[in-house]
Amino acid sequence: MSESVAIALGSNLGDSRGILEGAIEQLRSPLWELQPSHWYRTRAVGPPQPDYLNGCVIGKTALEPLELLQRLFDIENQFGRVRRERWGARTLDLDLLLYGDRILDSPQLQVPHPRLRERPFVLVPLAEIAPDWPDPVSGYSIKELQEALNCSDVTRIS
Repeated sequence: MSESVAIALGSNLGDSRGILEGAIEQLRSPLWELQPSHWYRTRAVGPPQPDYLNGCVIGKTALEPLELLQRLFDIENQFGRVRRERWGARTLDLDLLLYGDRILDSPQLQVPHPRLRERPFVLVPLAEIAPDWPDPVSGYSIKELQEALNCSDVTRIS
């Protein structure tokens, strides 16, 4: 049994592009039919820090949500992720955005990601690869959610 998933990737420390591309290679183990977005430069949310490089991937997995979350944490650790402060700078951030049409709310994991609908740096790359995927909470498509926000600070890079 497999489920479609959407994952956000971000980095603003070190060789961000190399780290993000390495993370995508690591995601090929728990996911298949992997489809990445382009990379986007965005301003950081939180304390003063460098701009982020962000993107998203969609794919299929046989892992249950908490198993996939643990795999994402393992990949983050592999790339030197250190959790010091909320919304602080990081080498790699992987967020499980969507897991099929499931709605999960536990202390360990909330799906859809609780801030999915308010983050242009997530919705712009996700709308590129999954515009019609419905948000299980609001019922709006990813593209509709993206169009409702000011996304002028999200810049696609080559």
